[in-house]
Amino acid sequence: MAEEAAAEVIWNKETVPKVMKIVSSTLPQRDLITLLLVSPSIHRTLLSHPSLWLVLDFHEMSNAGDRLVSALSLPRYHSVKHINLEFAQDIEDKQLENVKSKCEDSLLDLEILNLNGCQRISDKGIEVVTNTCPKLKVFSIYWNVRVTDVGITHLVKNCKSVVDLNLSGCKNITDKSLHLVADKYQELESLNITRCIKITDSGLQRILLNCSSLQNLNLYALSTLTDEAYKMISRLPHLRFLDLCGAQNLTDDGLSCIAMCKNLVSLNLTWCVQVSDVGVIAIAQGCRSLALLSLFGILGVSDRCLEVLSSFCSNTLKTLDVNGCINIKVAVFSANIFA
Repeated sequence: MAEEAAAEVIWNKETVPKVMKIVSSTLPQRDLITLLLVSPSIHRTLLSHPSLWLVLDFHEMSNAGDRLVSALSLPRYHSVKHINLEFAQDIEDKQLENVKSKCEDSLLDLEILNLNGCQRISDKGIEVVTNTCPKLKVFSIYWNVRVTDVGITHLVKNCKSVVDLNLSGCKNITDKSLHLVADKYQELESLNITRCIKITDSGLQRILLNCSSLQNLNLYALSTLTDEAYKMISRLPHLRFLDLCGAQNLTDDGLSCIAMCKNLVSLNLTWCVQVSDVGVIAIAQGCRSLALLSLFGILGVSDRCLEVLSSFCSNTLKTLDVNGCINIKVAVFSANIFA
């Protein structure tokens, strides 16, 4: 009996902590919390590793506001770095005000904040939450029509180190916001302004002039932009991902300038109806690391541009979408030009 007891002590003190450290690092947060209830030994082991408690994930959860306050009140979350509230329910300005008043110190190290789909948050909520997160690097507020330039003003004032910004679907954002972002976030690496329909050439040009570190740029469904702005994309030497779906005013001239982005890996030209073989050939010759290219719905491209793509990009191009390109013949594909 004494030997069994000694073995159990060794098991609990040495083996369990080692196993739990390995297993828990790969578990989702909800499973990790469940493990706390298994035994006092496992509870102590998990709490002894602060790196396990850097993320709070309330994605699509109900009563997320109260859950957030409760979690941030626990000592283990006092250095949280990532909070995900994407499509969480019951998130409003007042919940963010509660977080600030009750748990402000817990957000001092926060680096990633996802508020995607939290449509009840307004400029006031943005002011409150960003005022508590001085180290924020990644901010996402996709699909919010209540946030305006006022909210973005609070963001750039309170958070000086943002490098990844997602404003997709924020239809009340104007060029004023992009001017602020361009002036304050010159180290920006990723920007998504999909369907920000009030954006004009002026806003995008300021971004392209100041933010030369951009690697990801999403301009999906911004049909009012013109070549005057698109040509300036050539100023982004580190650009890898570019989404221009629905760029109705993009011409071969603009696309030929974009071809100067030598590191481009993914390019979406879906429904860029003014583009022809000329522009695509320029891309093929300039962007030789291209792995994904969508020409969906472009009537001005033909087999000719595919032949050039085959010559210059066959070693890297993995995905090529030519659906709706009626001047590209099926015979080209049966010839396996990318084999």
